[in-house]
Amino acid sequence: MRNFRRIEIRPAEPDDVLMMASVLVETWRSTFRGIISDAYLDAMTVEDHAIRHARRMRAAAAFHLVAADMTSKKVIGLASYGRARGMPPAFDRELYTLYLLEEFQGAGIGSALVRTIARHCRDTGASSLFAWVLAGNPNRAFYERLGARVVGRGRVSVGGESYDQVAYRWDDLATLSGVGYAAM
Repeated sequence: MRNFRRIEIRPAEPDDVLMMASVLVETWRSTFRGIISDAYLDAMTVEDHAIRHARRMRAAAAFHLVAADMTSKKVIGLASYGRARGMPPAFDRELYTLYLLEEFQGAGIGSALVRTIARHCRDTGASSLFAWVLAGNPNRAFYERLGARVVGRGRVSVGGESYDQVAYRWDDLATLSGVGYAAM
């Protein structure tokens, strides 16, 4: 059994961007190796993604959360969400990103991030949440375990190559948010 320290789910702060970028790069490399080209994954840099995160955090349209290890004060996961992009109006909110360092996966931290997002979406009047996930993502079952259902398919371009993706949707934000369950 893994011995995890206490984890805090909180809004991201400007001081978090380098750690957020590091989590993103490390997670992409560990999750998508063999799915997305090695050349693209190897060319990813923490500095480039830190700049992107800093820009995104200044945009008012998205919300950013981090999972932070309270012992080391390091960010070990992140999520962002906001108004749905490019989907029918019935999709109120979109989970843009969800990344968690591999060593912390399977401990409920990703679920806690999604529950926190669902709670905020509910509190702001949203009725549903969806996420695009690469079809080849080995962690797709995570979304299904949280009750998401496949509602669409599409393509996404990454590094000049096209990949299949799947749209997952949660219609019951009350259940997803863990209403009645203890928070992490």
